[in-house]
Amino acid sequence: MNVIWIVADTFRRDHLGAYGNPNIRTPSLDALAAGAVKFNSHYSAAFPTMPTRADHQTSRWTMSFMGWEPLPSGVTTLAQILAGKGFHTAASVDTPYYLRDGMNYDRGFQSFFFNRGQDTLWSLIPEPGYHNEALDVRAAWRSEADRNAPQTFMSAMRWLEGHYKEDFFLYVDTWDPHEPWDAPSYYTELYLPEYDGELVLPLYGNWHDVPGYEETQMRKGHATYCGEITMVDTWAGFLLKSVENMGLSERTVIVFTTDHGFYFGEHGGLFGKMSSDKYPDGTLRPYDEPGSQWSYSPLFEEIIHLPLLMRAPGISPGSYQGLTSAIDVMPTVLDLLGIDVPDFVQGRSLAPALRDRSLSGRDYVVSSLPFANPGDPVHSVDNLLRTLTEPPVTTVTSGGWSLLYSPLEGMSQLFDLATDPTQSNNVIEERLEIGGELHRKLVEFMRETEVPERLLKPRLELRM
Repeated sequence: MNVIWIVADTFRRDHLGAYGNPNIRTPSLDALAAGAVKFNSHYSAAFPTMPTRADHQTSRWTMSFMGWEPLPSGVTTLAQILAGKGFHTAASVDTPYYLRDGMNYDRGFQSFFFNRGQDTLWSLIPEPGYHNEALDVRAAWRSEADRNAPQTFMSAMRWLEGHYKEDFFLYVDTWDPHEPWDAPSYYTELYLPEYDGELVLPLYGNWHDVPGYEETQMRKGHATYCGEITMVDTWAGFLLKSVENMGLSERTVIVFTTDHGFYFGEHGGLFGKMSSDKYPDGTLRPYDEPGSQWSYSPLFEEIIHLPLLMRAPGISPGSYQGLTSAIDVMPTVLDLLGIDVPDFVQGRSLAPALRDRSLSGRDYVVSSLPFANPGDPVHSVDNLLRTLTEPPVTTVTSGGWSLLYSPLEGMSQLFDLATDPTQSNNVIEERLEIGGELHRKLVEFMRETEVPERLLKPRLELRM
């Protein structure tokens, strides 16, 4: 049996046709979903990009002991385990942080293809002599196939052509549809026929806090995002067709998921996945400005409720409703391959749920930025070191309820997802007993995962 695990960064669950969106074109992934098990209550663990990759590769609650940083030397990855069992392990990626500054996220992959061009378009490094390689890569683009996601999928397909007769683990990770949203204009025109070709970058904050900013700009950005989703779907479809053409469908597990979503005006006007701080006059500070800091950044459903599709030989298609976490995918892969799950793994195999959809899921899931306190310097969203002005919000999801917990007084929020799926009505004062129970689960979780005392202590109370 083989495994192909596809990750598309920043892919909102509600922007996939298989999850009920009739307006965004994702025919390839919808076809995959039709033959797969669709997980309807799958949530992120650590957030954002690289912490999630650490979760995927190690199946540990990395938010409790590491942030956006290199993989610790003593941590074993899924690729290492499979390589030790005789699998040819390969990865094709364009997410730009796998190797930068010694991140070591290629650990265990015998073949590793890194496609350049997703590096930040705007220079955040003021040092003399800094050169942005991404600009050179993009200057050479002549067609759709030259772009990042297509290159990543083509590298994977070329590798597969030479190794399809082997036992293999192929990990395909594209940063699209992460910004910059630069798919060919014809994809964006599917959603905004009058698109003028402008590259729109997110604000990482509330668009109302930027003088002169118009909502139409954000809507244009959303159309370009949808265009990238359709481009990613197109090239994922080419890879899936290659699997079929090579006769691999009956002996290959296919996984599709993401790391997190994005805000496009929800919750009062958020445009991004986190919020930068503000100037003294209350206007938003650009997050790429030297000295910028991260402020209150809540993790609502748009960010943490994720798509997860798994197609496996001998498993009938359908849906699973139980709560699952991003750290559960790695042990599931091992279980499906008949490999013992190591003791260090903290995730739970979903293989039993694949075979019996009536099985219950987790009691609760925790989604969070790596735990930190105000004043701590942190790497988050990119490799730049910033200082936290406010403690990260941690979301606990359980029994149809969502607690957005903050150690700050009066900042925690509680939502009834069954009656309020858009999380518009904070009911924490009316349902304090439920908020208190979810907070107790969080404290229990932090103790079980051995979060340092200096990080646990400020979070022992639900401050109203």
